[in-house]
Amino acid sequence: QVQLVESGGGLVQAGGSLRLSCAVSGRTFSTTPMGWFRQAPGKEREFVAAISVDGNTLYADFVKGRFTIFRDNPKNTGSLQMNSLKPEDTAVYYCAAARIQNRRVVLTLTGEYDYWGQGTQVTVSS
Repeated sequence: QVQLVESGGGLVQAGGSLRLSCAVSGRTFSTTPMGWFRQAPGKEREFVAAISVDGNTLYADFVKGRFTIFRDNPKNTGSLQMNSLKPEDTAVYYCAAARIQNRRVVLTLTGEYDYWGQGTQVTVSS
């Protein structure tokens, strides 16, 4: 059974930083494309960042230059470093993993992912 568990969310002031982590179990993480999405109240879940098996990354325009996605294959963990946070970044953040066997693919759509974490709340105060 594949499980994704996020951690690292919390309350931070505007301009601050947080680092989210996603621990993956039940699957060989080194062959798993992964991504981060977020969902604010009353809005649809949206793409934030993604990383391929071989380390290629892609970011939503609204986080470019502020967020960085990482993967640590030996530790079966993915991370999202969030800097210069803004109140509009407030949302529940989800990590996701895909079954597809492709080292270079970077996935940006929710329907492309097969496994999801439970989400972690990030609140940015002004």
